[in-house]
Amino acid sequence: MKLSVVEENGIKTVEGRPNVPWMTGVEDSSRIVEACLSHGIDAVLLYPSNLTRAFFDLSSGEAGAILQKLRNYRVRLAVVCPPEGVRFSSRFGEMLAEERRGRWFGVFETRSAALEWLAG
Repeated sequence: MKLSVVEENGIKTVEGRPNVPWMTGVEDSSRIVEACLSHGIDAVLLYPSNLTRAFFDLSSGEAGAILQKLRNYRVRLAVVCPPEGVRFSSRFGEMLAEERRGRWFGVFETRSAALEWLAG
């Protein structure tokens, strides 16, 4: 498994490794849930390379399916995505703007910003 349990500044997360491809399909979101539940953690920090190839193209349905699965198990997801790191579809950008109002999913430029949000 390419996920690790990390504790930093009192925050425990399940975290992917930067630049390591991991999810090959939506069904891999079950492995995230399993890792979180087995360690009593409700937060996951991933990088674009950890996600499915079409995650940032909202028309693929992959982001919606993955985010719904995580919400069903009350797992928050922060994605560390430096500027110019990934191209979002226009609809993904719209969805992300809506998600900023909630507490379940966020995209951040730095790991420290993502951890700060997960701590809140």
